[in-house]
Amino acid sequence: MTWVYLFLAGIFEVVWSSTMKLSNGFSHFWWTILTFIGMIISFAMLSLSLKNLPLSFAYPIWTGVGAIGSIIIGVLFFGDKLSIFTWFFVVLLIIGIIGIKFTSGH
Repeated sequence: MTWVYLFLAGIFEVVWSSTMKLSNGFSHFWWTILTFIGMIISFAMLSLSLKNLPLSFAYPIWTGVGAIGSIIIGVLFFGDKLSIFTWFFVVLLIIGIIGIKFTSGH
């Protein structure tokens, strides 16, 4: 269940970063509320995962899942353009997250 909490923490990091973009500098009330709800859930899930995982594994995976998810949302929904070189480094992030998971011993 620990890894599920950590994955959900990363997903909700994507939620809050996306809704923060939609809040337009916290000027749209409901998007701002959703941003803070996403933050609370993300931090709560991270906290639950840290009960059983070392910080040195949990934090980079949390931020990595959030970063990769935010990149995908940015490209699909916000029209962000990434070069082939940027995609190469996104793939390296994915490989790094998988590597941390499988070498963590947890």
